[in-house]
Amino acid sequence: MLGEIAAFAQALRAEENASPHTARNYTSDLRQLRAYLLERRLCLARGGNEVDPRRLDAEAVRSYLAWLLRGHRRSSVGRKLSSLKSFCRFLRRRGILREDPTAGIVTPRREKQLPVHLTVDDVFRLLEAPPRDRPAGLRDRALLEVAYSSGLRVSELVGLNWEDIDAALGIVRVRGKGNRERIVPIGNKALEALREYRARIPELCRGREPDPRPVFLNRSGGRLTTRTVARVVEHYLQKAGIAAKATPHTLRHSFATHLLNAGADLRSIQELLGHASLSTTQRYTHLHLDHLMQVYDRAHPRA
Repeated sequence: MLGEIAAFAQALRAEENASPHTARNYTSDLRQLRAYLLERRLCLARGGNEVDPRRLDAEAVRSYLAWLLRGHRRSSVGRKLSSLKSFCRFLRRRGILREDPTAGIVTPRREKQLPVHLTVDDVFRLLEAPPRDRPAGLRDRALLEVAYSSGLRVSELVGLNWEDIDAALGIVRVRGKGNRERIVPIGNKALEALREYRARIPELCRGREPDPRPVFLNRSGGRLTTRTVARVVEHYLQKAGIAAKATPHTLRHSFATHLLNAGADLRSIQELLGHASLSTTQRYTHLHLDHLMQVYDRAHPRA
């Protein structure tokens, strides 16, 4: 089965233009399935030492999903099932499977989770936390400002190139999930932070020749990683004395929530966030209702 998994990962990248991150996740999910089947001696080839993908059946798939649901969140199980469904379609196209064992198996209903967000005051404190007298502080300030100003995913943030930013028009070209491009506004505060940071890049890189394309660089002159951005956010949350547990994605949620509370419509927020489906954006309406109820309780004379 390992050979089929490797061929599937290659097909994802070559035929479906999947990102390395997606291919890696799918491969990990399928290796977990293989380990489960080997441990329970299911769908094995004649020698009994390897899983035979031709023997995959609905019973084995359902057994695997039941095992997953005992120890994983439904959203995680849903993703693993999606990986398996895609793999089975691949096997059918290659003639390895005659029937799809995942056909008719419904993705588990996801738990309803509201996006975590910061208050406006907490965001402002976070944005002011990086020091302005050091190059790394200016980079971190620009990083946080751009994330909140444009509502970018952390992968989109670290993937930004200078050519993607049009300061004159106040817009950024973003490459999102599935390599879909969108244009989003960027505020003056973020542009100012970027200008100050860019002027100090030679100091940040300590005399090394920086890569001229990426916006956000590490001290070696290479593109910043998503892991580093997570550490940056955690560091300045502590420095600003913000008790809320937050990640880089929290700034994206805060961006959307604050726009909605200020009167922006869901369709506009959907476009800004790059959501393929409006149902994804509608999660924020729950937060908006909470805000409206608080305003009502404070303002209505008979509340």
